[in-house]
Amino acid sequence: MKNLPLHIERIFLKDSINCNSEEYPFNLPVIQNFRSLEFRKPVTFLVGENGSGKSTLLEAFAVCYGFNPEGGSKNFNFSTMSSHSSFHECLRITKSYNHAKDGYFLRAESYYNVASEIERLDSEGRGTPIKMSYGGKSLHDQSHGESFWSLLQHRLGGNGVYIFDEPEAALSPMRLLSLLVRIDELVKLNSQFIISTHSPIIMAYPNADIYEITEGKLKLTQFEDTEHFIITKYFVNQYKKLLHELKIDV
Repeated sequence: MKNLPLHIERIFLKDSINCNSEEYPFNLPVIQNFRSLEFRKPVTFLVGENGSGKSTLLEAFAVCYGFNPEGGSKNFNFSTMSSHSSFHECLRITKSYNHAKDGYFLRAESYYNVASEIERLDSEGRGTPIKMSYGGKSLHDQSHGESFWSLLQHRLGGNGVYIFDEPEAALSPMRLLSLLVRIDELVKLNSQFIISTHSPIIMAYPNADIYEITEGKLKLTQFEDTEHFIITKYFVNQYKKLLHELKIDV
């Protein structure tokens, strides 16, 4: 398993398509500057400030790979609101001979819609209920965090491509540590992850590539050099001083 190439080796801009535009998302610097991204590690992180374009970039990667814009597996084909960009049409993917047998696009902001689609499909009574792949319990009968964890624990089987957009949104710090363990288990089962996140806990996963959006470009960086790590470390070690600097009474 360790010697197998990654499922996705490269995502790049098509030469034959003009993606120049003044409209969103083509007006984002990271989109304007994007040419290609080489994947070298089983886990790749995209990090950056709010509005930097990391989720937009991740969404385009996922749709280009064949996932539904709102999330789920490649078998999901529904739309509650067409809000995704057309940037995926400008992209092309290089895959290796190591074809993935599983895959999932997890979007924190639209996971409710995925859960609703599962309920709708299961209500039709065709074959084995889809919820059985999520632990056997309706995702709507669980808290947001519990339903996230049901997906991570039960639905993902390995040998897959898993694209996560801010998975920390519904998970406690303890669950984030469990997520690290789950990611590691799946990596050892020939899986590849592309994750956008604000969480220093998640991006601490060892032997991963971290691309931080800096000055409108994807820059390969070290965990300890990310703004997320630096600010979090400063807050934890000197939170009273920081609160004072923010003019918040302690």
